[in-house]
Amino acid sequence: MNENTSNAKRGHDPFFRWLFSDTFHARNLLELSAKVNRELSEFLSVVNLDTLVRIPDSYSEVDETGEADIAFRVNVSTGAPVLVGILLEHKSGRDLGVLNQIDRYIHSIMRLHSENRIFDGFPTMAIIFYNGRENWDPLKLLENGYPKYFQGSVLPFKSTFINMADIPDSDCLACEDVETGMGIVAMKYAFDKDALLSILPKFKGALQKLPYNKATCIISKVKLYLEEYVDDKLIKELDMAFKSIGQKYGFVSAGDVRRKMVADAEAKAEAKATEDKLNTAKKMVHDGVLSVENAISYFGFTREQILEN
Repeated sequence: MNENTSNAKRGHDPFFRWLFSDTFHARNLLELSAKVNRELSEFLSVVNLDTLVRIPDSYSEVDETGEADIAFRVNVSTGAPVLVGILLEHKSGRDLGVLNQIDRYIHSIMRLHSENRIFDGFPTMAIIFYNGRENWDPLKLLENGYPKYFQGSVLPFKSTFINMADIPDSDCLACEDVETGMGIVAMKYAFDKDALLSILPKFKGALQKLPYNKATCIISKVKLYLEEYVDDKLIKELDMAFKSIGQKYGFVSAGDVRRKMVADAEAKAEAKATEDKLNTAKKMVHDGVLSVENAISYFGFTREQILEN
């Protein structure tokens, strides 16, 4: 798979979008990321994340590119009646068009139309989350050649870059938001088989504390996400790892439940057929249609079964 081409077309990864479109998970992602990114830490210090609100999908390009925004609005921490925008952009591979893509989003989404406003737009922090195979930072590439005076202000919006590999496993495992911690780890090690098999089972204790539906949902979503990047052999190994997290500790998937229902129904039907067959054999012996020996030979039951009342 060509990393550059496939990810340029997919844009926002469906797993990232599914997980971090939720304000609770987005907040935890931001707070964990701020521990390894000074710019983001400074930004979070001037906003009130308790006021974080998702902006509905007002702009997207989902035809050939698969692009779509994950945007939020948040109040500033001073209590002033002004808003700040937060835009999350995810890439699993290098994409030279990412900054132009973000620029389009901001000009289309981050608008408040009011008669009393001097300017419809509002300041936005765009955060690029990256979990590709190689080191890459489009912001550093962008600033190459600019004098120091312009560094940090080349773009018409604030932006910072988070390589998800920099978020410590320990922070992910300690995160009270199990889905966010597990999601980050799955993305960090999407291309590292040994690390995946080592770290994911460590969430089993935390998964036990989640409601049944949430635990099974995040497990199934992580497996589905990883199928985009890893081979069938690793998926089978992950199935074994998740089995220790899931079935062994009381969690089963919807597929497991369905298969058990089918197996139970088949077993019940088979037991009923055997019972009917035995009753027929008993009746034929009782009515003198067959001798016990002939019934044994024809129906395959023992003498004790046929003569049992």
